Amino acid sequence: MNAKETDLLKKTPTEYDIHPLIKNRWSPRKFADTPITETDLNHLFEAGRWAPSCYNWQPWRIVWGIKGSETYDRIFSHLSEFNKDWVINAPVLLLTAYKKTTPEGKDNFHALHDLGQFVAMMSIQAQHMGIAVHQMAGVNPDKAKAEFGFPEEYHVATAVALGHYGGDMDDLSDDLKDQEKAERSRNRVEYFTFQGNYVDRAELDK
Repeated sequence: MNAKETDLLKKTPTEYDIHPLIKNRWSPRKFADTPITETDLNHLFEAGRWAPSCYNWQPWRIVWGIKGSETYDRIFSHLSEFNKDWVINAPVLLLTAYKKTTPEGKDNFHALHDLGQFVAMMSIQAQHMGIAVHQMAGVNPDKAKAEFGFPEEYHVATAVALGHYGGDMDDLSDDLKDQEKAERSRNRVEYFTFQGNYVDRAELDK
């Protein structure tokens, strides 16, 4: 790994050893000028394709657009104003959606979980390719759903920005620069795992 690549890594204070593809993954708001091709995207989608899902129903649906395309602009138009401020430099935008019902028309309680597994698999493949994945809750799901013609039994969940790690920090506002430089943190494993009954760790911390 060269010096430039090292500069793109964020320190991840893990307590147990994990794979570098997971440890070094993070969600930047700036991206290198390196383009992402349709072939690159197909590698990412192929990784997501093999995610596990309930009864192998594969409820995920992905709308994608490369910067400069009409689809990119249509996705962009449904992002929150906060996300529009920084995502303008992203080479690719995605919308993630899922089918809420089973083939029999019943509620598929696990569909959102399965979409998450698709994106997780895609994110690991992206990390392997030096591509950053930044998921966004700030999207108008109902307007995006209508814009792209999804039937009633579908729900738009998130938007996703894709781009190679890199880019100029000066492209960001001062507040976002601080967030980009901030140290990473997560709850300890003991906070969310239980060998027995659930315990509200937040209550114990008071």
